[in-house]
Amino acid sequence: MRPGARRPLSTLGVRALETLAEVMRTGSATSAATSLGMTQPGVSRTLAQIESAIGFELFYRDRGKLVPTKDGLLLAEEVEFALAGLRRVSNLANDIANSAAGELRVVAPPSFTDGVLPDIVASFLRKHPGVRFNLDSRSLETSKALIATRVVDCGFMKMPVAGGDLHCEPLVSSGSGCVLRADHPLAAHAVLTPGLLRGEPLILLGSGRQWRIQVDQAFDTFNLRPTVAIETHTHGSACALASRGVGVAIVNTLLAQSYVREGLVLRTFDPPILHQYAFVTAVNAQPSRLVAAFLEEARAALSRHSSSEAGPARA
Repeated sequence: MRPGARRPLSTLGVRALETLAEVMRTGSATSAATSLGMTQPGVSRTLAQIESAIGFELFYRDRGKLVPTKDGLLLAEEVEFALAGLRRVSNLANDIANSAAGELRVVAPPSFTDGVLPDIVASFLRKHPGVRFNLDSRSLETSKALIATRVVDCGFMKMPVAGGDLHCEPLVSSGSGCVLRADHPLAAHAVLTPGLLRGEPLILLGSGRQWRIQVDQAFDTFNLRPTVAIETHTHGSACALASRGVGVAIVNTLLAQSYVREGLVLRTFDPPILHQYAFVTAVNAQPSRLVAAFLEEARAALSRHSSSEAGPARA
């Protein structure tokens, strides 16, 4: 190969990459030609052009057989990745052109993804069949970074949300409640106060967070301290523990509703502790049609949740 004869492989086009990948896969220029709708001389000529462009051999020629060199195998692996990426772009373009799909990447707190979002996602997908959905749960700081850098399209976060690189659309407010067994003596009350919960073993979430500080403050107004029996980190586990009769769970009503099964009741906690959530996107990104449609679906569904919460105590 003469010095200075090399040129960028990209100048040979996608067809050359497809030819290389097919020869590597089949091990034969003749088989590759049949698969690609080319002639065998055409395949051989393309391979020679590739080798001329990159400056090294891709195959050993052994009595008409093509045996990949170590360098050829290494290059072919990256070519496969590149072609897979091009296929994804092509598929997405077709989906968008046909209004069939796209991909939506969403991040939310664990209790949101486990309790509230499945119904919203299912309803959204019924209206937008074919959309690929990626639902993730991360820590608050990681979620903020994923949204700000547009690794994900949107997310749900508890307000207030700090960060000038994020746009927050207030979405829903929720009160607090108590989940306990239906046969618990306190289940007879529609509203439970710290006074009524005096000495009761409690199941509480979020040690050290603002929510727990507010719970402590609510008990302090009655000159009491909560009797903490169990600390946990998800509403699902709090309600599951309450169903075993090991304590009364004080929870976010919105996030707990999905876990109130038969044998459990949800009662209002007073004094009120409010939880506000926002739909969050990157501040410098124009929301796509899918993001806008998903926001509307979430708004409608959470509005129904809020109406349910405002009704009679659940039993």
